Amino acid sequence: MRLKTTLDQWLTLQEIDRAGSIQAAATNLNKSHTTLIYAVKKLEEQLGVSLVEVQKRRAVLTEEGQALLRRANAMLEQARDLEVMSEQIAKGIESEITIAIDHLCDPAWLYHPMAEYLSQNSTTSIQVVETSLSKTQEMVTSEQADIAIINLPVTNYPAEAFGVISMVPVISSHHPLAQKTSLCFGDLSTASQIVVRDLGGERDRNSKQDIGWLKSRQRITVDNFDHAFRAVEQGVGFCRLPEHIVKSRAGDSMVVLSIENAERYQVPLHLTLPKGVKTGPAAKCFYDMLLNAGRKRLN
Repeated sequence: MRLKTTLDQWLTLQEIDRAGSIQAAATNLNKSHTTLIYAVKKLEEQLGVSLVEVQKRRAVLTEEGQALLRRANAMLEQARDLEVMSEQIAKGIESEITIAIDHLCDPAWLYHPMAEYLSQNSTTSIQVVETSLSKTQEMVTSEQADIAIINLPVTNYPAEAFGVISMVPVISSHHPLAQKTSLCFGDLSTASQIVVRDLGGERDRNSKQDIGWLKSRQRITVDNFDHAFRAVEQGVGFCRLPEHIVKSRAGDSMVVLSIENAERYQVPLHLTLPKGVKTGPAAKCFYDMLLNAGRKRLN
């Protein structure tokens, strides 16, 4: 089916509504007053409805014109987006990038800059992959990620400081250990310990990593900190969790344990570009935004 109208005609109607007069709209569109009058009349003839009327020397849209323009506004916005997208594609901007984020990282450190980034880039979609331990390194060395938020820098890959995460030992507030004001590792050895699985090492099981004290007689291994938090909350055992998770979610449901010589430790996080000079402009732009946010956080 051939369309009766053009985008340019709807753009003219939109500008008349915005400017409040045909003369002002003509100036804004860099067209003559006569051209706009003809365009409106032509559009009215094509649609069979009255679109514009003059009220006290102002050109205003009729009810029918306002109703139609509301639909046309979305169409015009999509047309603008298509042109922006075409321009970005022509410049070689990626249609999709992959971000690897170590599970220790506070998600707000990623998603707050991402919201700003997406407001400027309507073309690039983003894949977010959560990693842990050896999987974090795999995403970098295999160049599966365009940007990676990692803990320790990976050998031969430049990295920039991004933030520091504190890890604290927690247990359910109704667990017997929660009643003790001071603990040693001997107290923990008889309790169930919740640990987070190394998500990497599919090809080489010997590459899987263990971190921290792991000498409890019984371990419950889960895939991520969300499951670990829920297990602690239900009284399954104790776990060392990122402090930002505990502060945002725990409330009165769990307590931070006081352990002799082991109350907390810190893990530095870094940013890296796994693909190096092959990194595309969209990924590089987002990397710069993440890096700036990290520097503000560390200063």
